[in-house]
Amino acid sequence: MVLIKNCLATVFCCRGSSLLSCSVLSARNTSVHYSSSTPPSKVAFTMEEMELVQPQTGADSGSWIKENIRKRECCFYEKEDECKCGNPKSDHVYEAIKPDNFTGESWNKDRHVREFPTDAFGEIRFGGSGQKTGKYARVSTDTSPEILYKLLTEQWKLSPPNLLISVTGGAKNFYLKPRLKSMFHRGLIKVAQTTGAWIITGGTQAGVMKRVGRAVRDHALSSSMQGQIVAIGIATWGIIHNRDALVNRKDCFPANYEMDIRGQEGLSSLNKNHTHFLMVDDGTQGNYGVEIELRSSLEKYISERNSGVTIPVVCVVLDGGPGTLNTIHNAMLNETQCVILEGSGRISDVIAQVAGLPLFQVTIALIDQLMKKFFGQEYKSFSHFKIIEWTKKIQDIIRKSHLLTVFRISEDNHRDVDVAILQALLKASRASERLGIKSLKGQLELAIAWNRVDLAETEIFTEESQWKSSELHWAMRLALEKNRPQFVSLLLENGVTLKDFLDKKTLGELYQKISMSVSNVVFQLLSSFTDALHQPPSSPVKMQKHEETLALVSSMGSQTQLRENNMDAQGNPGRDLFLWAVVQSNKELAEIAWEQCKDCMSAALAASKILKTMAEEESDADEAEDMRELASHFEDHAIGVFSECHDNDEERARKLLVRVSPSWGRTTCLRLALEADDKTFVAQSGVQALLTQIWCGGLSVDNPVWRVLICMVFFPLIYTGFLRQKPLSCRSRLVHLYSSPQVKFYWNAVSHFAFLFLYAVVVMIDFQATPSAGEMLLYVWLLSLVCEEVRQVLYDPDGFGFHKKAKMYINDLWNILDVLSIILFAIGLTFRLTTELFYVGKILLCIDFVVFCLRFMAIFTISSTLGPKIITVRRMVRDMFFFMFLLSIWVVAYGVAKQGILIHNDNRLDWIVHGAIYEPYRIIFGDFPKNIDYAAFDLDSCSMNGTDPLKPKCPVLNENLTPAFPEWLTIIMLCVYLLFANILLLNLLIAIFNFTFQTVQDNTDRIWKFQRYELIQEYHSRPAAPPPFIIFSHFYLLVRNMFPVKASIISEEFSNEEQQLLSWEALMKDRYLLSTKRKKNQSMERRILDTFQKSHLLLFSLSLSSLPAAWSAADESTETETEKEDGHHVKARQLHYPNSKLTRFPVPEEKVPWEVFNFHHKTTTSCWLPTSQPHCKTLFIGFRLNPRGRTGIRGRGTLSRLGPNRSTELVCEGYVDDCRNTDNAWVEITVLNIHLESTSHNGALQWQEVSVKTRLHSHQREFLRLVAKLHNRRF
Repeated sequence: MVLIKNCLATVFCCRGSSLLSCSVLSARNTSVHYSSSTPPSKVAFTMEEMELVQPQTGADSGSWIKENIRKRECCFYEKEDECKCGNPKSDHVYEAIKPDNFTGESWNKDRHVREFPTDAFGEIRFGGSGQKTGKYARVSTDTSPEILYKLLTEQWKLSPPNLLISVTGGAKNFYLKPRLKSMFHRGLIKVAQTTGAWIITGGTQAGVMKRVGRAVRDHALSSSMQGQIVAIGIATWGIIHNRDALVNRKDCFPANYEMDIRGQEGLSSLNKNHTHFLMVDDGTQGNYGVEIELRSSLEKYISERNSGVTIPVVCVVLDGGPGTLNTIHNAMLNETQCVILEGSGRISDVIAQVAGLPLFQVTIALIDQLMKKFFGQEYKSFSHFKIIEWTKKIQDIIRKSHLLTVFRISEDNHRDVDVAILQALLKASRASERLGIKSLKGQLELAIAWNRVDLAETEIFTEESQWKSSELHWAMRLALEKNRPQFVSLLLENGVTLKDFLDKKTLGELYQKISMSVSNVVFQLLSSFTDALHQPPSSPVKMQKHEETLALVSSMGSQTQLRENNMDAQGNPGRDLFLWAVVQSNKELAEIAWEQCKDCMSAALAASKILKTMAEEESDADEAEDMRELASHFEDHAIGVFSECHDNDEERARKLLVRVSPSWGRTTCLRLALEADDKTFVAQSGVQALLTQIWCGGLSVDNPVWRVLICMVFFPLIYTGFLRQKPLSCRSRLVHLYSSPQVKFYWNAVSHFAFLFLYAVVVMIDFQATPSAGEMLLYVWLLSLVCEEVRQVLYDPDGFGFHKKAKMYINDLWNILDVLSIILFAIGLTFRLTTELFYVGKILLCIDFVVFCLRFMAIFTISSTLGPKIITVRRMVRDMFFFMFLLSIWVVAYGVAKQGILIHNDNRLDWIVHGAIYEPYRIIFGDFPKNIDYAAFDLDSCSMNGTDPLKPKCPVLNENLTPAFPEWLTIIMLCVYLLFANILLLNLLIAIFNFTFQTVQDNTDRIWKFQRYELIQEYHSRPAAPPPFIIFSHFYLLVRNMFPVKASIISEEFSNEEQQLLSWEALMKDRYLLSTKRKKNQSMERRILDTFQKSHLLLFSLSLSSLPAAWSAADESTETETEKEDGHHVKARQLHYPNSKLTRFPVPEEKVPWEVFNFHHKTTTSCWLPTSQPHCKTLFIGFRLNPRGRTGIRGRGTLSRLGPNRSTELVCEGYVDDCRNTDNAWVEITVLNIHLESTSHNGALQWQEVSVKTRLHSHQREFLRLVAKLHNRRF
């Protein structure tokens, strides 16, 4: 026995600026006594105590399901022919057929149905095509929702849902129009996919359940992701056809279930397209609707199981009969959103017809008319009392308009059902909190989950809503984790500050989701040419780094000293978010984050480098291609911004190219572009203009080449104005002339030509046993070249490290030729100094001369005419090597076959190679051998036994000294060989060369401009003196490195000029994005897409504007919204009387007043009788009537006395619409307002500060509003 007592004593305080109002609410102690053995019609409401009897449960199985899940069985077989439980005699246990405990009793469900461990659970396998499988369990009606949830999530391993979609409706004669069916299918699956929802239905092969199963099946057939949609069928065990196949008495699993539609006799088969089944058992057979109560409680438990987090529940209704109406009514009582599909038939259409009408127009006559219209022949079986009951329930449903959404289909409405469900969820969110940020937070969470940024823009981020950055951090985190780029952009526009949001902890957690370290991301993907973006505070900074870049700037004549800001490098949230998006190849999010970067050009080029590096390591070809496309996309961004900058201010644009960026590892845009191999960016006219300026050094770019060449020899001309220079001193002019990369290049070209001339003279004319003076000069000259190559490897102004620098050196073809020529020269010189190998050494030196000549071609790469041609030749040489591999196969094949046929056992290797390889190769060029046919054979041209080393061995001869080989065979072999080698392969080579030329020709200029930088960089860092005089410069560099001078420290102050440079870059970026957007808008496809989106948004906005006023009136409580304007009570007419199993007699609105026409009904709980009737006066002798009209129940109920039950509360006096009211007992209230000057009080009262968020009864909330209004305050 449980004793329930209730005592209220609460003080509500309404504070003002100079007053304190206190209002006291009190109520009498109440208790309820209810005996389970007392018939419901004879309950004595003595308000003392209530006894709740719970059945005891036991566990006799080791498995979790047998321990926790139970079934119900009848234990009393009353009649010989048929039991009242509906099950045949064979389905009863022996103890039930001859019970000893129930002798003389009548069958009672509560007494004669007991629980036992379930014997039907596990895996179900459906027969027929497809071989669908699922999970199932037979559960008792009294099973705890918590146990069922554990069964679903822990035992069946379902992921917790983000949304529950409860689909209910008609089970018989169900038909949907094709258009509505298509909208329902698409919308339902879209909802389940985007939100991770559970779909809950009745689970049988009938009506709407079958329609849901087909939607799930169609999705499974069209989607590669199996098991993505969770469809749970909750059915009544007693109505399942062929359920005996599910009972596993011997624990034999899985259960094979055949969907036999024959012989069902009012039963239903399970739908095979559902994934899980819960079959609710109440111990009876043939009774539909047994599962409704357990299904409702399970949905409510799942929705409220986590404190502080509510999982939305939406009930979707199609068609349906009286049972569906009960389901909707119960859902409304549980504050569940309901979506009614108009046009689906029967009760759905009835509710849709009256949903927009005022409550007083929804009469019994109207409902009766609509029932007759939409139910057809089924209407004839409806009694007048049922029509009255359904009218009351429909009135209750449409009264809760904030929980009702009607999906209407029309010619101009092309939305799917998912939009209606979204509307319902937003309504639920708005109804959950009446005012404040919590309501908007719930709506925003739903909008992010559904990825509906249009709703967030129009309904959440309005002018009235004010957000702080900290209030949106959770939403930003959610948008990033769920990959909602549009929401990230919207949140940034509406107050989120990345500096406050993206701290180290948040950034680390984001990178953990992609299994990557924050500090290593740039080092791994940008390689080692940048500093780490997240250095430890104690790590030293290399001040010599980017010395060359600074030198490039000074060579431009810039007066601005570029400074570095390490603090900016350590904390840059825009860059960090951009990197996080880039490493995931998330284009949309990376675009948004890129717009937040300060140094946008460097960011775009760094992204290009990162993505190309990732593409090289990616094993999936499609993923790698997507990464390369995204890299190209960001290169285009960098080009667009730089072009905008260059068009606006060329000088500033050049400064941006060589500015050392603290945010990107202390590197420059130009270096990033080169590392990323962004040839298109480097080929831009502005970049090339910068390179040309660096190439000319202190000289003007307008000087003709011939003037520069003349001044190189006659340098005094620079003081006459013959050569354009900046106004400098005499010494500075001379220094600028000979330190210009252009002049260095010309001197080195002359030096290399002189070196080749000296080399040729030595090997052809002056190569003596004892080296001559010219030869010694050649060796010294080569030594200076070796020193220069060593300097190029060791010189590391960018801090790459020896390994990286050596790798970069070897990757250059010209450097490879340099190394090869030096190695050959060293070997040749070594052999030349020995007597035995003197001639071999000369041969090697002659071959080395060829390599030096090839190296001389690098001189022409600076030419805009010859440079691209050299690139084409290099590509063709590469193609030729692959062609030679194919050609060698045919040459060797033919040569070996020919040699074997003609020559017998020739053991001279040189002549074997000559006949098997050299001769077939010469045949390609038309030099045919004479020993393959009889006519051209000459015995004097060969040696009979191969003894003459100067002649080949003769072919096999006959006795008459004529060739013995088959002439026809050798001729055929020669023809076939010529056909393939000379015609097919050579033409293939020509085609390959032509394709390479056409391909390279389109990009030759771009490639040449890209490689031009390397040449400029080489000569910019090269000493001024040409070889062999360069050796003195090397000696000077060696001495300087041995005695280093302390480098000047660059100021760490972030200059105003640099800040202005970045601001100007950001402005140019905005202009570029605006122009890009305009170009997109001009395209016809974009216009069509925008028109479609605008029309879709307009239709959705119109649907939102048609929502009931209860949605927009968020500051009004739900209880107040349900009050009827004419004063009829609402709570006092709820069908379920509180704290009991009693159900009120349904009292529609028109039957509430006592003066209505007489209506008789055989009920012990209530009747409708006017007070003017004589028998009514007799009936109500000694009783007082409720002043607000009928309630649907007589007596005093749970109240303490008949008549008014007064309680003292707050400001007014009168009737209270309380759920405990009856026809003869009701609650009246007296509200007192006590004004106190001080907050201290020594009595038994307790102060409590209240607001609209405080949990109050509806009448208490209304009275507090009256008190606030009395004191000119807002509540």
